[in-house]
Amino acid sequence: MKHCREETILFKALLLEKDDAGFRAGMTELDEARLPGWDRADVLVQPEYSTLNYKDALALTNRSPVVRVWPMVPGIDGAGVVLESRHPDWRAGDRFVHNGWGVGETHWGCLAERARLKGDWLVRLPAAFTARQAMAIGTAGYTAMLCVLALERHGLQPGDGEVLVTGATGGVGSVAIALLARLGHRVVAASGKTQEADYLTGLGAAAVIDRAELGAPGKPLQKERWAAVVDALGSHTLVNALAQTRYGGVVAACGLAQGMDLPGSVAPFILRGITLAGIDSVMAPRALRQQAWDRLARDLDPAALERIAVEIPLEQAVARAQDLMDGKLRGRLVVHIGAGGPR
Repeated sequence: MKHCREETILFKALLLEKDDAGFRAGMTELDEARLPGWDRADVLVQPEYSTLNYKDALALTNRSPVVRVWPMVPGIDGAGVVLESRHPDWRAGDRFVHNGWGVGETHWGCLAERARLKGDWLVRLPAAFTARQAMAIGTAGYTAMLCVLALERHGLQPGDGEVLVTGATGGVGSVAIALLARLGHRVVAASGKTQEADYLTGLGAAAVIDRAELGAPGKPLQKERWAAVVDALGSHTLVNALAQTRYGGVVAACGLAQGMDLPGSVAPFILRGITLAGIDSVMAPRALRQQAWDRLARDLDPAALERIAVEIPLEQAVARAQDLMDGKLRGRLVVHIGAGGPR
């Protein structure tokens, strides 16, 4: 990196643009002066690692209107170091994690060597994790922990019965399996990738079923099986999971990979007393975020992260986002941003 002139600091970033010429996604150098102003965000950070989530992939491939402001630096997740702060809770040198808050949609994100974010959005990086490990977890893993917390608030305990995890080879599913298994639950993973059975059992799944068993229309009430469910798919999969959940059980819904629709009935709710717990990771309050990250530091085996994570350089993010959308990946894509510093 270099100083072009005293007042100009350039940094490497992935930039999304859309205008009369069409959509473009590519690497560029940006002037730090183009970052959101201090009136909009009060902490300047250096992301060392980011990650590719499903929402990032939608933005990078222009598959869905995720981006609301153009041009946009994507990247809803970041972990690294604070460079400068005007927020009372943060000082230069502090280690941070960021997830969500509309970053990469309406506010420039973390797939860059610089980002200016709000201090209220940041969570302290637990000492148990490096920045790379935190991004192996990312929004997907933090969402999985929010799901586990919701199941526990409902009273789920080890020994209560089987816990189903759908979308098992994805980021949410992978971390959810590792967490639940380490906490003593018998986990059943639902996946369309039968060739990944060894990966799923390596994370702690006691059994693997074909997602086709859940993906088609089914009866409103089916044989009771699951004490609880973590669902990242929605649509018919979520409806069938509800129909198979045992009396008084709980289902945490956090995704829509199969669809946003819910083509079911009220039967599981009014005849079996099932609870459907919605999980929002984007706007979750800071205290809940910190609780989730503290529990991840306590309950997630760091060795599982090495099975889950694949590291790529920032320059490969666009190509790998297409792979993610095409269902060619498993686990988590961790994006190495670099050491940063002024140019």
